Amino acid sequence: MLKTAARRAFSTSGLRAAGARISEFKTPFVPLVADKGFVGAIGNTPLIKLNKLSEETGCKIYGKGEFMNPGGSVKDRAALYVVEDAERKGQIGPGGTVVEGTAGNTGIGLAHVCRAKGYKCVIYMPDTQSQGKINHLRLLGAEVHPVPAVPFDNPENYNHQARRHAEQLDNAVWTNQFDNVANRQAHIETTGPEIWAQTDGQVDAFTCATGTGGSLAGTACYLKEISNGKVKAILADPPGSVLHSYIQSGGKSMDRAGSSITEGIGQGRVTDNMKPDINLMDGSVHIPDEQTINMVYRLLDEEGLYLGASSCLNVVAAYEVAKQLGPGNTVVTLLCDNADRYADRLFSRKWLQSKNLDILPPHLQKYIVLE
Repeated sequence: MLKTAARRAFSTSGLRAAGARISEFKTPFVPLVADKGFVGAIGNTPLIKLNKLSEETGCKIYGKGEFMNPGGSVKDRAALYVVEDAERKGQIGPGGTVVEGTAGNTGIGLAHVCRAKGYKCVIYMPDTQSQGKINHLRLLGAEVHPVPAVPFDNPENYNHQARRHAEQLDNAVWTNQFDNVANRQAHIETTGPEIWAQTDGQVDAFTCATGTGGSLAGTACYLKEISNGKVKAILADPPGSVLHSYIQSGGKSMDRAGSSITEGIGQGRVTDNMKPDINLMDGSVHIPDEQTINMVYRLLDEEGLYLGASSCLNVVAAYEVAKQLGPGNTVVTLLCDNADRYADRLFSRKWLQSKNLDILPPHLQKYIVLE
């Protein structure tokens, strides 16, 4: 073991001066240098063990820290891939405009990527999304159009409005995150391989929720293939989504009941990103909002993790999957983003009461700091 002085050293020379050998480190720290700027810093996020939940289940439960991407969410990956796909196809050139319909995080990722690459960014989004996300997009220089939230089959759905906007411009592309399989490819090429490497191939199950389907489908596709089908893929679904019903019924039912506080996840159809891999799913879990909210506060209290609702729904799903599989298994999920973009809701007693979610146990009540 290294001496205390060596552990406190911050440089190779300092370690040598303290009598330590570099070979004593199993995995020496190699700093990431993003020579490509913002886009080069996307990915390679850490895998974070959730200690308390792991203890309770006898499993190793890990969350992939996607909130540590430079734009703050897992959607940085998809944003980069859909833009670079458009570049390769000649759909956009210097000074062009990227248009997208998004519930928020893909838009934020796109706004960052567009600034880094010199493109304009136009975002259409449901007006049900948090004001924090809208403000964030505008602060990044995006042109934002909040529009009424209507189903996908309505021509005024935010995705269709984004497509029409792009069609009216020269040198513009609608990146179509829901059905553009470059989104899925981002996770086949990056997220899946990272998880496999970080667990030394010792992962038994992967679970997360889906909005576009890219994260779940692409990651599951890679993990299934490299493990010869041994890794289980489980979809996590909030109220108001049809996918839990679809998977549980073997594709025969698309029941949609209720609504959810979670943003950017849940779906009323099987997207093109999800279609190629929907049959790879080994099952699904339905996560009520009450469990999601409780996990928001549990993770803050027990792990020091300040996460958004979709991240916490994923963790609830990982917890349930771990209990189903039994002790000794390793379960991985995605920590999509942190709570900053939702704090005015998630930590507001008035808002929680309006959603009938003021249900936290006494020891967690202290974190409700907003009226």
